[in-house]
Amino acid sequence: MKKINTENAPKVLGPYSQGVVSGNLLFTSGQGGIDPKEGKLKEGLEAQTEQIMKNIGAILEEAGTDFSKVVKTTCFLKDINDFKVFNEIYGKYFTEKPARSCIAAADLPGGFLVEVEVIAEL
Repeated sequence: MKKINTENAPKVLGPYSQGVVSGNLLFTSGQGGIDPKEGKLKEGLEAQTEQIMKNIGAILEEAGTDFSKVVKTTCFLKDINDFKVFNEIYGKYFTEKPARSCIAAADLPGGFLVEVEVIAEL
């Protein structure tokens, strides 16, 4: 396994990696809407979702892949009523329509309103 780490995504907050390559697949850890330059969580669902996509994009790039190679996403929303707004932003990035699970979570770490993890081919 190869660990993926980039300064263009938030530093990890515990005993895990931003991403791990195993075989020809990249598995990312869940990404929240933290701006890696400021180290602060963006305010509001739209800003957090856009930042998450930037963070995921940076990890994908560091691993040598991109959004078009994502085969599966798992999305967690603090409030399922945010699904429509989240989905509109999500759709701008995941244009190849990977498989997806999206659930409401009772609580997310760090004040996140949304969190997304992906599996992508290299």
